Amino acid sequence: MKFVNATFKKIEKMKTKLLSTRFFFGLVCLMIMGVQAESMNVSAITTMFPATNGDPVDFTFAADKSVPAVVNIKTSFTQKNSYYDDFFAPFNDFFQMNPFSQQYPIAATGSGVIVSEDGYIVTNNHVVQDAEQISVTLNDKREYTATIIGSDPSTDLALIKIEEKGLPFLEFGNSDQVKIGEWVLAVGNPFNLTSTVTAGIVSAKARNINILGGGSSVESFIQTDAAVNPGNSGGALVNTKGELIGINAAIASNTGSFAGYSFAIPSNIASKVVTDLKQFGMVQRAYLGADITDITAANAKEHGLSGLKGVYVSVVNEGGAANEAGIEPGDVILSVEGKEVNSSSRLLELIAEKHPGDKMDVVLQRNGKSVNKTIELQNRRGETNMLKKDDQMATTYLGATFVEPDQDEMSRLRLQYGLKIAELGDGVLKRAGIKEGFIVTKIDGVEIRTMEDIENTLVEKSGGVLMEGVYANGMKAYYGFGL
Repeated sequence: MKFVNATFKKIEKMKTKLLSTRFFFGLVCLMIMGVQAESMNVSAITTMFPATNGDPVDFTFAADKSVPAVVNIKTSFTQKNSYYDDFFAPFNDFFQMNPFSQQYPIAATGSGVIVSEDGYIVTNNHVVQDAEQISVTLNDKREYTATIIGSDPSTDLALIKIEEKGLPFLEFGNSDQVKIGEWVLAVGNPFNLTSTVTAGIVSAKARNINILGGGSSVESFIQTDAAVNPGNSGGALVNTKGELIGINAAIASNTGSFAGYSFAIPSNIASKVVTDLKQFGMVQRAYLGADITDITAANAKEHGLSGLKGVYVSVVNEGGAANEAGIEPGDVILSVEGKEVNSSSRLLELIAEKHPGDKMDVVLQRNGKSVNKTIELQNRRGETNMLKKDDQMATTYLGATFVEPDQDEMSRLRLQYGLKIAELGDGVLKRAGIKEGFIVTKIDGVEIRTMEDIENTLVEKSGGVLMEGVYANGMKAYYGFGL
């Protein structure tokens, strides 16, 4: 036993010496490496990263630039008693009656962004829609009365103007270059708290949350986690350079307050809408002339597709832009002008940036092969020219956007002609009780095949109008209203 204990003690002494020797050797090695590194003027233990990965993000420049250009918008309008108005509207319009109706004064607040030194301000359509008076307060507390230059319900954008010069303004950035994970600032007036700045990152792009009613509406939001609350609508989403990359429009919440998700209209769409409203007094909308759907694992298998990239062309309208370019049902659009397209909302966003007559180079997949096509986009009349403001007067008054029904729907309903209400805003049709999806076949007995038919029928019309048509479920309906 003593022999064993003595042996273990010797072993422990040897291990101690060995460890000491190894530690000393290792220390010498580190000292040698340090000396060598110092003599070469190179750090042996520091790894260099780009400044953007290592340095903290500074938002002060973007905030200083954007806060003075964001305004507080206050609107006032009259809210009518919805029960009386909705129930009696068809009779009131048709017989030109003005029955008793309760009315309530309503005030609302929102935000806007000055986009030129001479007082043009972009905001959300829902901020100024139906406003009887619009008051704009600048960051320096100056107040002005604004007028509406134009609006576009399909993108939820509006352009208003105040009479002033030399104003601070924001320049539009390129929203196509915005990257997921990029830092952004939301600037606005939540809960009537003026000049509020919050920060977050871009959480997603080309997000469709179905808040604009479908039809011809364009939803391709930039999603962020920057805190946005009621009153932020119409405010600015800017990058760290202080460039306007979006117009804040909505939040996703079960409570009505911020819950981690906010959505902004991309600046490329906003810039195009602003330019159109200033130049033409209306938005020059371009149309593809085809129905497209997102590709999922389920429908990829159903349609025999080899992959999940791109968007699927389900219907091509005869005579439309896609048809004229040689695009066929079953094609998969992979990219537009070199930009990858993997959702219908992204494709609609790219089209919304264009005008009728603009050409787009697309790459699509057909029967497993890559095919290149050039599409010349059309206006809502199926033409490639710009429309005049007078061309939309009838539809503006009606408050509706019309499209041609697809052939499958026409065949199913056994219709030879008609135009479908794709989007319904405020106007006589909504007040008459007509719903989206209604296919108008006749107005005062005149067959409706094109937009010209509607405009020609109503252009000099006064008094009662009778509109007839059919819904998607096959139910025929007749509506009377007054002009």
